[in-house]
Amino acid sequence: METLLDQAVVSLVTPVVAWLTLSGLDDLALIAAWLHLRLRPQPVESSNAEERPLAIFVPLWQEDAVIASMVTHNNTAIRYKSAHFFVGAYPNDLPTVDAVRDLEEKFPNVHLCLVPHDGPTSKADCLNWIYQSMIIHEETAGILFQAIVTHDAEDLIHPGSFAAINAHLDHYDMIQVPVLPLATPVTDIVHGIYIDEFSEFQTRDLRTRCRLDGFLPSAGVGTAFSRRAIERLAHSASNRVFEPACLTEDYENGFRVHALGYRQILLPLGRNPTATREYFPRSWGSAIRQRTRWNTGIVWQGLEKHGWQGGPRQWWWHWRDRKGILGNPISLLSNVMALYCGLRWEHVQSQLENTAASPLFPFTVTLALIQAACRAAIVNHHFGLRHGLASIARIPAANLLNTVAAAKATWRYWSARVKKTPLAWLKTAHQYPTRFALEAHRPTLREILIQNGYCEQSTLDSATASKPRGLPIGQWLVQRGDLTEAHLYEAISLQHCLPVEYVHPWDVPRNLRRVLPLHVVEHMNLVPLRHDGGAIVLGSPEPLDERAQQAIAQYLSIPIRVALLTRSNFEAIRSVCVPTL
Repeated sequence: METLLDQAVVSLVTPVVAWLTLSGLDDLALIAAWLHLRLRPQPVESSNAEERPLAIFVPLWQEDAVIASMVTHNNTAIRYKSAHFFVGAYPNDLPTVDAVRDLEEKFPNVHLCLVPHDGPTSKADCLNWIYQSMIIHEETAGILFQAIVTHDAEDLIHPGSFAAINAHLDHYDMIQVPVLPLATPVTDIVHGIYIDEFSEFQTRDLRTRCRLDGFLPSAGVGTAFSRRAIERLAHSASNRVFEPACLTEDYENGFRVHALGYRQILLPLGRNPTATREYFPRSWGSAIRQRTRWNTGIVWQGLEKHGWQGGPRQWWWHWRDRKGILGNPISLLSNVMALYCGLRWEHVQSQLENTAASPLFPFTVTLALIQAACRAAIVNHHFGLRHGLASIARIPAANLLNTVAAAKATWRYWSARVKKTPLAWLKTAHQYPTRFALEAHRPTLREILIQNGYCEQSTLDSATASKPRGLPIGQWLVQRGDLTEAHLYEAISLQHCLPVEYVHPWDVPRNLRRVLPLHVVEHMNLVPLRHDGGAIVLGSPEPLDERAQQAIAQYLSIPIRVALLTRSNFEAIRSVCVPTL
């Protein structure tokens, strides 16, 4: 007997089959490209260079239970003498700080990098402060690190991975060591899904992507960046090597490095691969949380920030990175529909045969079988026959897991956009990490003016003696004609590592002129400038400390960044914008 549910299921068959055919052809094209490229191996450029100093960045939050074993094991197992571990921790996470201090006493190449504010913020924020600590260590120890490598507290680093990175540094500026899960029992379904997907992605997708000049996403661990690439990233983003506002800063950095024109490589995966191993989430809830973050950062934030940039060579990879947000729910729906139609076959057979999609049924099924067989073969190569066969049985579970994560990511992203609340984990705005915040002595403006030749000591002494009470010395030098306003703000920029901007008053969007109360603009010398990457940029003629930024944040529901404006530029903007507030 035909039911309304039968009719509903049959009505969905054509659009579902159309999508599965399109997606299946996309996967078939990738498989064909991968097999073709395997027949044409490309020589990998490497060298026998002497060991170069490498800095290993390990950001932590409440990892006191594992960090000692991680550093001790890896430090004794790796076959590389010139690696230093820079371990980031927060001052309000004392157990982790104490654990790292113990490691410092045990190993001369382990260094605690204390973030100058309480945590947790984000992994990217912690990594940025580790980078600043590394610079200070270089100056005090007389060492220059040629690359940094990112790792997590649960990683098992392959003993030969640093030597492999060193061998490729002459020719590549981003080197990704493959990442594979540690083996778990076949009955561990959630972790098994990670085994299936990472095996396939690291063996087939990323390797084909690199050969076809697609941008290589960083895996977040086992990723090495050359010194010149790191310094260029810092220079291009106001000292933010890693983007704190992005939920997937590793994926973002892969895109940024490629966009800057640097070469990337994924190290080869053989029978005994040089790979970073770790346990991925093994519970349903933790896996959903992680994949929700991945979907939010890669799909929605990536679409918002980059759109379809990169030209035709990158469009396919953007599409493949993002199609799961729609494809996973449709794949799950197809699983449910197949089960339903199997149970109701006698009642729906004739209706299915009359649908427009019926000629595509054999072709669509064939595409699905090819994809499943390819996955099983790759998993079998790395984890054995049992996991290879289990990977086929785990496909519906993977579809369910990824569908829930896609739905949560979509809800989270668009809810944040409607409510105008931040997406990132940041609890405070730490947008511009600078080395001076980590030093006991920050250079004074007077020191910078003299050291950089902006004015003579005698001129500064004379100005100090005649300066009116309450007037900053820099402004007085400008009023006296001893210093130009442009040179004054160059010096302030050097002191605080803040970029100086010039913004035409009429370039400030009208809808931003009311975001701050008038008394805040007047009292704190602030003007809104623009939206940028999910944050609002405020301009001020004076650097704002963290406490002032926290006070401002209470008036806004999105993260803030502060740009330095010359006083004349600030006054010009305020004269246009303030009357409209």
